[in-house]
Amino acid sequence: MRNVTIIGSGCAGNTAAIYTSRASLLPLVIGGHEPGGQLSLTSLVENFPGFPEGIDGPQLVENMKKQAQNFGAEYMSGQVIEADLSQRPFRLNIDGHWEETRTLIIASGASARWLGLPSEHRLIGKGVSSCATCDGFFHRGKRIIVIGGGDSAMEEANFLTRFASEVLLVHRREEFRASKIMLDRAKANPKIKFVLNTVVEEVLGDDAVTGARLKNTATGEVTNVEISGFFLAIGHVPNTTVFKGQLELDQDGYILSKGGARTSVEGVFHAGDVQDRVYRQAITASGAGCMAAIEAERFLENEGH
Repeated sequence: MRNVTIIGSGCAGNTAAIYTSRASLLPLVIGGHEPGGQLSLTSLVENFPGFPEGIDGPQLVENMKKQAQNFGAEYMSGQVIEADLSQRPFRLNIDGHWEETRTLIIASGASARWLGLPSEHRLIGKGVSSCATCDGFFHRGKRIIVIGGGDSAMEEANFLTRFASEVLLVHRREEFRASKIMLDRAKANPKIKFVLNTVVEEVLGDDAVTGARLKNTATGEVTNVEISGFFLAIGHVPNTTVFKGQLELDQDGYILSKGGARTSVEGVFHAGDVQDRVYRQAITASGAGCMAAIEAERFLENEGH
């Protein structure tokens, strides 16, 4: 019987593991389908406090994991393929193996939607990114591409004009899902150029992004453009599928918070991007992991554990 089980091994999950293990709760951390979370896809993190020279994303996650293990946290690779939150102890099926736990911290994150191109996947962290706030700084004075047609694409494109010399906003249609105010703001920005009815055939570059091959869906014309950055802004998918029908989720699958780190089920807590659709930063995920850990500790204390 586990006191605390944490699903996810990114900043939120690892921070929750540090706090709960220091409280002598001997947490179990389940790696999840993206071990290390989205930071494991980031080459250099320059905005995490305490690292004036920056730090590699995978190294930062590994440091957190070691810190938690030093206090007694146990790590298990695998995914939760089934969960029963109908009664306590909660039951989790990890790749066919069942675990029971008194409390649960869900820090399974949200996965960025990608186009699915092999070249795109190969260059993630080398100019291909799903986080403008994280990586825009690396493209000062360069031309970049933003993919998408919703509010997040307009917001990312506007933000990236702080650094880039030009932002090509590539959208496969002429119509946009973005709200009028966000679309008008992007259209009014002289650094943003709209490239409509266009899809990406390939991201170009060997060790870093150097360009993109674009195809106009109306004319069939194929062109290569030089860029240094390729930003995806086509949404995120929270990793909450196994909890549908058991936890209150919003229409997109994000966990609905019941105050602090609490969910609709007593003894189940949330941390990080699985609930946060606004900030999506390593530091906010870590803060949320701390909150969830403290709430889980107090919950168990009130029960006499």
